[in-house]
Amino acid sequence: MTDRPDDALDRDIRLLGRLLGDVIAEQAGTEVFALVEQIRRSCVTQRRAGAGPADADIEEILAGVEPERAAHVIHAFSWFSLLANIAEDVHHARRRRHHRSIGSPPQPGSLDHTVATLAAAGLDDAGIVRTLAGVEVSPVLTAHPTEVRRKTILDTQRRIAELLRTRDRSIMDRSEEQAWENDVRLQVLTLWQTALLRLSKLRVRDEIAEALRYYELTLFDELPALQHAVQEQVRIHSREAPAPAIEPVVRMGSWIGGDRDGNPFVTADVLRMAVDQQATKALTHHLQALVRLSLDLSMSSRLVSATPGLLELALASGDDSPFRADEPYRQALRGMHSRLAATALATLGTVPGPPPSRLLPPYAHRSELVRDLEIVADSLRSHGAGALADARVVPVRIGVEVFGFHLCTLDLRQNSDVHVEVVDELLRCAGVVDGYAALSNDEQVVVLRKELGTPRPLVSRGVVYSELAQRELAIVDTAAAAIDRFGSLIIGHYVISKCQSVSDVLEVAILLREAGLFRPGRSPRLAVDIVPLFETIDDLSAAAATMTELLDIAEYREWLRAERGDLQEVMLGYSDSNKDGGYLAANWAIYRAQAELVDVCRRAGVRLRFFHGRGGTVGRGGGPTYDAVLAQPPGAVDGTLRVTEQGEVIAARYADHHQARRSLEALVSATVIATAAGTVADEPDPSFGAAMGALADLSHASYRSLVYETPGFVSFFRAITPIREISTLNIGSRPASRTSSDRIEDLRAIPWVFSWSQCRILLPGWFGAGTAFEQWATGHQHDQHDQHDQHDQYDQRVELLRRMHREWPFFRTVLSNLGMVLAKSDLDIARQYVTLAPDQPVAQDLFGRIEHEHALATQWVHTITGVELLGDNPPLARSIRNRFPYLDPLHHLQVDLLRRLRSADPGETPDEMVVRGIQLTLNGVAAGLRNSG
Repeated sequence: MTDRPDDALDRDIRLLGRLLGDVIAEQAGTEVFALVEQIRRSCVTQRRAGAGPADADIEEILAGVEPERAAHVIHAFSWFSLLANIAEDVHHARRRRHHRSIGSPPQPGSLDHTVATLAAAGLDDAGIVRTLAGVEVSPVLTAHPTEVRRKTILDTQRRIAELLRTRDRSIMDRSEEQAWENDVRLQVLTLWQTALLRLSKLRVRDEIAEALRYYELTLFDELPALQHAVQEQVRIHSREAPAPAIEPVVRMGSWIGGDRDGNPFVTADVLRMAVDQQATKALTHHLQALVRLSLDLSMSSRLVSATPGLLELALASGDDSPFRADEPYRQALRGMHSRLAATALATLGTVPGPPPSRLLPPYAHRSELVRDLEIVADSLRSHGAGALADARVVPVRIGVEVFGFHLCTLDLRQNSDVHVEVVDELLRCAGVVDGYAALSNDEQVVVLRKELGTPRPLVSRGVVYSELAQRELAIVDTAAAAIDRFGSLIIGHYVISKCQSVSDVLEVAILLREAGLFRPGRSPRLAVDIVPLFETIDDLSAAAATMTELLDIAEYREWLRAERGDLQEVMLGYSDSNKDGGYLAANWAIYRAQAELVDVCRRAGVRLRFFHGRGGTVGRGGGPTYDAVLAQPPGAVDGTLRVTEQGEVIAARYADHHQARRSLEALVSATVIATAAGTVADEPDPSFGAAMGALADLSHASYRSLVYETPGFVSFFRAITPIREISTLNIGSRPASRTSSDRIEDLRAIPWVFSWSQCRILLPGWFGAGTAFEQWATGHQHDQHDQHDQHDQYDQRVELLRRMHREWPFFRTVLSNLGMVLAKSDLDIARQYVTLAPDQPVAQDLFGRIEHEHALATQWVHTITGVELLGDNPPLARSIRNRFPYLDPLHHLQVDLLRRLRSADPGETPDEMVVRGIQLTLNGVAAGLRNSG
């Protein structure tokens, strides 16, 4: 009988579950194993029967279980979920390999599919080359705290995944298979004996180190490989010989160590440490690569004839060892190593790795090292060793081009309120104006434009400034020093959170001028992009007007033209807009803002690049990146874009070679297709935009009515979610709230979403949508229409929604993500959390509204798409089916432990075992759901 496609996945899940069961019995005892197995069977049976979570059974089984045994249960089901996730990830890669092996058509997101799509759209070879050569995307790693897993656990997960892949690639006899299974068992044992929780809170330096390790894991290999693949497509379709070399299509970015918005721990010293560690990582990698090349390229001048250029490099190396007298490649590479070591010494003050053999002048720029590597490759090709050049030298050369001496671009970010306060102080102390902060925006702009007309700094040595001003000035001074040491790519952008006006942008120019990063005048210099971040619904709605006013300022327009390549970057905030106005309203506000900003910049003759501040969950702009890029308005993707990679998403995309390549290739592919489509795509049917605008307004009203206008909602939220307990997790350096208030407005979007995911309501990802569809389709004022008219209007509007789903990528993506988050929510589980609220009548009333809205949204997704939830996404449906039974007991125990903690007397010291148990369940649920914040 032929195996089903998912038989291998089921086999892996059974194997890992069996091995975990063996470890539990061995380590915690047979009684604990029997308890865990009883719970597991009950949960699986109930779920498979479609009866929801086995609440009563679990409650009966766990009645009277002591805290220590409950901790074993939490560990067990946390590891069950995690192991199932590993098996799924391995299976995804297995299925992709299978499709390639049988010659299936290229999959969407692959370069082959992308080039075929361009050709099918009518692009000739020159158009394909032009589009590929013009692409530059930047995934920007951030430290937002939703990654609950420790590095140790991630490393063990990776080893288990590699063992599963090894078995797929091998034919084993019985003894080899037994040895292999024992290796897997040892890794499962390691997990069981590894603490889920960190002992201390992450510091910024830890977050920097966590992000940098992904370069060693995958990025140092996969980015050059992807660059080479794109270059090959250019070669295939180019009419030139040789084909034109293209700039790096992916340039990595980071916020970690430069993002100060609400994080008091990011200081000038931390910024300096971040750039030093980045540069150290890049230079170490390149130095090691040169050493490996010098070992590999042992060609003898007695057997081959190197080019004059290579012989010149060998002579310049000063290597006079008699053992290498006939080995010009080794001599040349030792000299190149010495020059790069001198670069490290000049920029870092130290040489990572082995010391150089000679003291030679440093490389002033990465292009000099690239040129030397090209000389090595060309020489190899001249005597028939082109295969060696392509396999050994070209990847190193591409790595230097992609990572430079800086590794990635570090962004600066700060809140506009801080800028106002600092600039107000600088202007006052310099005698320019008193009370700047109290002026209107127009008045502030007049003051700032006059001040920015001169290169004269405001800061005086004889003045003692506030601690805030000193901190902010130290940041820009440190950024300027970093650019002097490592080049312009080390600090590329200054992002302004809560940007609402032109003055917010010009205030940053004031600060940059103080450090020499901005110089006004006839030959202006602006060393970094000033990037406004529009976050709330109102700010997004006003974004086009704000940017029109900014680009109408002649001197600002000249700054862009002279130094920034006529490019304006704008960042869009998905998280705060969603928290502000709900899912549908936020998505429409971002789409509309992009379309309007494209028009603004076209009229001004400025290129526009969008920076998408997306999180992991749908409530924070999450969802498949490939679909999201293709769903942007025409012209919004003009060859380049930037996108944040946050929290648990970083490990999901970049911890594994297969997934890293797939994620990066999909991002590049979507950008290529969207860029090509943007030049010829028609605007959506006007009726689509009108309908979406009405739906967004209705959804916004429904969401705001519940979250911001219903008395008792804040207390309800804080009672039924573990928001207070989340702040005790050691998962990030940033505080959970901007202030000490309990207001939703002051809570960061990440813990807001994280909390709703823990109780499985996932409210930010769907609330308001059901009411919007229902009210728009049926009409508001039934008394103005007879029943026949109402029925006709309903049918027409439903058909319009279905046509929007068929024909409009934006709406189709919105519906797909909506369906995904509705499927991941579980109101049977949520009902357990509602019992935690002290005021049950209010809680039950509010939860009734939530249940009604969830049912409406689910019904409308089915009505519009014609399929049940996840009917168009079988892999995710399967994933949820496999995972949910293991989450049920974690939720049950979390609710029980929260009740015990909160019922203690106010002055009583919390039970350490209870607190620890809650933290363990938070980790377990987050790891099981995968995208939790």
